[in-house]
Amino acid sequence: MEADGFVRRRRMTAETAGNDPGVAGASAGAEVRWLGGRFWGVSESIVGSLTPRIGGETELQTVDCIRVAQDAQTEDSEPDYEGLPQGASTSTHMLAGAVAGIMEHCLMFPIDCVKTRMQSLQPDPAARYRNVMDALRRIVATEGVWRPMRGLNATAVGAGPAHALYFACYEKLKKTLSDVIHPGANSHLANGTAGCVATLLHDAVMNPAEVVKQRMQMYNSPYRGVLDCVRAVWQKEGAAAFYRSYTTQLTMNVPFQALHFMTYEYLQELLNPQRQYNPSSHMLSGALAGAIAAAATTPLDVCKTLLNTQESVTLSSQSPGAHRHISGLAHAFRTVYRLGGLQGFFKGVQARVIYQMPSTAISWSVYEFFKYGLTKHQHNKRRAQHMES
Repeated sequence: MEADGFVRRRRMTAETAGNDPGVAGASAGAEVRWLGGRFWGVSESIVGSLTPRIGGETELQTVDCIRVAQDAQTEDSEPDYEGLPQGASTSTHMLAGAVAGIMEHCLMFPIDCVKTRMQSLQPDPAARYRNVMDALRRIVATEGVWRPMRGLNATAVGAGPAHALYFACYEKLKKTLSDVIHPGANSHLANGTAGCVATLLHDAVMNPAEVVKQRMQMYNSPYRGVLDCVRAVWQKEGAAAFYRSYTTQLTMNVPFQALHFMTYEYLQELLNPQRQYNPSSHMLSGALAGAIAAAATTPLDVCKTLLNTQESVTLSSQSPGAHRHISGLAHAFRTVYRLGGLQGFFKGVQARVIYQMPSTAISWSVYEFFKYGLTKHQHNKRRAQHMES
């Protein structure tokens, strides 16, 4: 399947779905339509005019040359997938990563909303849920069909650049470190180290979006929209509020990403030893890697949610003379233990695993698909140019 054809068909589907009128929750509906226009507009241009060049490659003059090259290529074997990305530029990884990040976060956003609410230490009686499906059903029934999607545009704005840096940094460092540690072979130490460094860039971009998103996801959130939330947080708590959970986020995501990437690459060695483009192996490896990493880091995620949301009920339960805000990982850990005991550190673990499994499966599948499509497109252009010369 050609990447540009895939994108066009998906775009037609998205535009058709976006024409349904009369849906309650205009704010969240606008966010979804805004995201759809942005995402499909960018995706349409990825395989075409924005395809990265390699080593000063010049633009082909006619489409006929590409078609001739593609016809000639059918007589040969399919280009080796593992060989293609080695010539891919950093911009190829950034484009593929940005699309993967946006799709990952947006498709799983309703489950992320449930996870945030289920991690609340002292939830409102109306926001106490038995499980993920019960939470989704009650949120839609009592707050509107678009309520689980509030804050989606903030996530989309952050996810694109965050994941572009994330995957580009990972691919570059993985290859560089593997060449040093274990030349000519895969190195789990290199994979884990590259994932940890990539996380530093990802979280620096994504943390403010996480703060806004999680505050809008909470039950009875007082904010009318993303800009209203940003303005209120800035005025009442200052710019530092957008990075209050940054150290906690890193403390959680560094081991998470180390486990995630090492598990993914290990499973790829077992399921896809030839490293060909194999969607089922990418999806299964991504899902299992995400589930293992998510379960292991849930206690830190609970603390991160508390730091981001600054639950009013939790703050009011603090002893007289306590801080106005919960600040720092140690303070968050003490608060979680005081209010929920050891079980409090695993609040929402079910929702977190359910969120991360398809989330990482989507991310890796989309990333590998676009990386393959872009690099194959480059390969065909170089081949056509060679034949012309």
